[in-house]
Amino acid sequence: MTSPTTILENAPSFIGNMRSRLKDRTLLFRYLAEINIILGAWYISWRFSHSINFNALWISIPLILAELYSFIGGTMFTIGLWRPLEREVRSLDQMRPALPADDFPTVDIFITCYNEPVEMVEETAKAALAMDYPVSKLRVYILDDGRSDDMRNMAQMLAIADLRSPKNQVEAERLGSELNDLEQKLQKLQSLLPDTQSAELFLQNPPDSHPAVKFLQTMRDSLMIVSSATKSEVSVSDRLASEQKHLEKAIAQKQRELGDLARCRYIGRIKAKGKAHHAKAGNINHAIFSGETHGAFILTLDADHIPKPQFLKRILPYFFSYNQWNGKYDSNRIAFVQTPQDFYNLPEGDPYGHSAHLFYGPIQQGKDGLNSAFYTGTNAILRREALLSVGLQYFSESLDKDADRINEFNLIGGMSSSSITEDMNTAMRLHSAGWKSVYHNELLAKGLAPDDLVSTLKQRLRWAQGTIQVLLQENPITKPGLSFWQRLQYFQTMYSYFSGFFTVIFICCPIIFFFTDIAPVSSYGADFAIHFFPAFVINRLTFLAATWGIPAGELWRSEQYAIALFPLFIQSVWSVFSRTPLSFQVTPKQRQSGNYLYLVVPQLTIIALSVLGMTWSLIRFMMGTLSDPWVHLLNSGWAIYNVCLLSVVVKAAVWQPKEESPKV
Repeated sequence: MTSPTTILENAPSFIGNMRSRLKDRTLLFRYLAEINIILGAWYISWRFSHSINFNALWISIPLILAELYSFIGGTMFTIGLWRPLEREVRSLDQMRPALPADDFPTVDIFITCYNEPVEMVEETAKAALAMDYPVSKLRVYILDDGRSDDMRNMAQMLAIADLRSPKNQVEAERLGSELNDLEQKLQKLQSLLPDTQSAELFLQNPPDSHPAVKFLQTMRDSLMIVSSATKSEVSVSDRLASEQKHLEKAIAQKQRELGDLARCRYIGRIKAKGKAHHAKAGNINHAIFSGETHGAFILTLDADHIPKPQFLKRILPYFFSYNQWNGKYDSNRIAFVQTPQDFYNLPEGDPYGHSAHLFYGPIQQGKDGLNSAFYTGTNAILRREALLSVGLQYFSESLDKDADRINEFNLIGGMSSSSITEDMNTAMRLHSAGWKSVYHNELLAKGLAPDDLVSTLKQRLRWAQGTIQVLLQENPITKPGLSFWQRLQYFQTMYSYFSGFFTVIFICCPIIFFFTDIAPVSSYGADFAIHFFPAFVINRLTFLAATWGIPAGELWRSEQYAIALFPLFIQSVWSVFSRTPLSFQVTPKQRQSGNYLYLVVPQLTIIALSVLGMTWSLIRFMMGTLSDPWVHLLNSGWAIYNVCLLSVVVKAAVWQPKEESPKV
């Protein structure tokens, strides 16, 4: 994933601080997409009107409904890629006109953790402290939901080490020098104040015989005339006293700034038993309302995501617009900027399908073009004002329904806590309130991906359950404030998680045919080929045009997991609709060793039945009892395709990392 930094900052013809354009080959994609939708609709209409096997409606109707579901989902997916944006931006210190460093916004970095290894969190916190940003404008908070003494001690040691860093020492010397100047001025002022007060008393009651009386009275009257022009009578001593208060406030401010140089902070919340804690959302909201955090912007990082030094300077310019009328930078309506997620621990071949260049590429860029970019929980900067205004609005609404929640504002008044996918729900709420979003396609942080099947499935089950949970609680189709395109983007994501039920139909049809000779389609002849194959080929070409530049192996892996995880998707839908209590489970950051074939029994069963069915067809062919060999061959191709899709999760269940050779 390339960075636009060099291209942009060395482009003298570039006007302004940011620009966006459509991705290359977008026009080609649009032509193919239109043909794809037309041919897909043509195929579906033919299926309904000419190909239903009325002698086997029990399998014919489910299959055609599964195809209709896929066509609708594919159409929404295609529309979501219609306007993919590539954005370019100048770094904060390269903006034109320049933004003075003193005017850089304050930023809080929230590192959320819950029982992760201390060493992992320490590495992330060190990288956050090392960011290229003014030390007086940056605070790093370790939000420890586990309240570990080791984590607290680590944060304290990091704070001490940071205070000794060269950057902090320079800032401390600057603040110390300014504080010393203010204190000297205050001392001089305090030494003058008694003499000034005595002189004023002398003027108020002067001895008549004093030779300077007339001159001093004249001076006093002049001062009174000047002050009367401002509608007030202020004595010199009052002015000095006012200046003293001003200096005392300035000194107190400098002392606070010196104290704030301890940039690494620890926040651990106490969890009362029997009360909802709202997991990660509650952890973040507790930090926001703790009184310890004040930054205008919040960068959220998972415990394992290590940011690059330029992160803040690359992203913060999106939040400001230059006002030519007053010659200043004003805040705009952008609520958050999301950047990609990538991982530094992916093994060769990526057996668990964690590479996400499809989502953090064409999909997010397409959403960005429709002002629907998703917030995904980490590697993103949020505007505190937007988060609080929307969060407290929803807290007020929940309070109207249940007055007993009055003491929960510090847990639910910011990030959404009504779903275990708090990130997507928060983004949808911000969009519905009129705030905007940006997706910046530059890799600025890397993290750890789960490297065992049980952790991977736990993570994806949470994503699926939380997304469907949001659908039931805040259906985007009926949610006020969302644009048509935003409704479509959120609904398409939720819709996709119902695919598990229809996947079962697709993968069972060839198996049923092998053992019963019952086909869900009335004919697999030329009429079927004329309608199916053009639609299938154009569909593949459209997808390739939209995902150009992403390795073919990664795209195939994404398609495999979209099908192979059908039991998980079914489980997620069932658990939400059956009102099963859901809990936020943190994805383990360390490999869970073991053999996980027991987790893929449904996939193994389908594979075994497919192989058995093809074997039985081959035996019948050799015996000369096969009624229609070409239809069996077609279903064998279908079954082989299904086996290839499902095999990915079976391989993942038995995958083991390569053992390192012992060092000699």
